[in-house]
Amino acid sequence: MSGARSRRKGATWERELVALFRQAMPDAGAKRGLQFRQGQEAPDVDVPHFWVEAKHHHRTNIRAAMRQAIDAAGEGRWPVAVCKDDHATPLVTMRLDDFLALVGQWWQRRTP
Repeated sequence: MSGARSRRKGATWERELVALFRQAMPDAGAKRGLQFRQGQEAPDVDVPHFWVEAKHHHRTNIRAAMRQAIDAAGEGRWPVAVCKDDHATPLVTMRLDDFLALVGQWWQRRTP
């Protein structure tokens, strides 16, 4: 796949994710990150509390995507990688400690 075609595919995936986050978190202000800043200053999809790295390839490298999210996230955001292989269901990857912290917060706020 050419570089331009691959970038378009990635940008389309990011727009799809923004739409999905807007459905799940309507008032969170989900938007695409600023791609011209090399990914160091903004995530691929900018939403509160998460640093989202979005990857869509023939076969994504989930571990590499997660490393990129961890390296860029810094303090205050949970790094996540949202990866989609061609013609496959997208997957979300988080570190176990982050996932347990998220589940713990949700559990404490649930209505009995």
